[in-house]
Amino acid sequence: MADVTTENLDCDRLLATVSDERAGAVVTFAGVVRNHDHGVAVTGIEYVGHPSAAQVMQEVVAGFADREGLHAIAAQHRVGMLGIGGVALYVAVAASHRGQAFGCASDLVDKIKESLPIWKKQFLADGTHEWSQCP
Repeated sequence: MADVTTENLDCDRLLATVSDERAGAVVTFAGVVRNHDHGVAVTGIEYVGHPSAAQVMQEVVAGFADREGLHAIAAQHRVGMLGIGGVALYVAVAASHRGQAFGCASDLVDKIKESLPIWKKQFLADGTHEWSQCP
């Protein structure tokens, strides 16, 4: 499971997709919109994705499929407007052992943030906005 969507992320459903009886560890990560960034109040974020974003997400996740001990992986990124507390990125990894699951989840989140053509427009409490994660 690897996707980019305009819908709110269903974290319970994504977690269920990695259920595997061989797994001794399931690690999840939720990237949540916070109310501040570098000392400035944030009121919301708009994520804007390139049309290739879903394909890139699938390629990134596929690149982790052969990791030792990995049994299942799910990753989804939300685009569009999100308020404070909204989940922008959710990753779930099931592996034989906790070290494998934690390592894969951490590396996957880093690779997604590095590779995915999605840009973040932060709306600030003073009425202005700023772009971040732009090439």
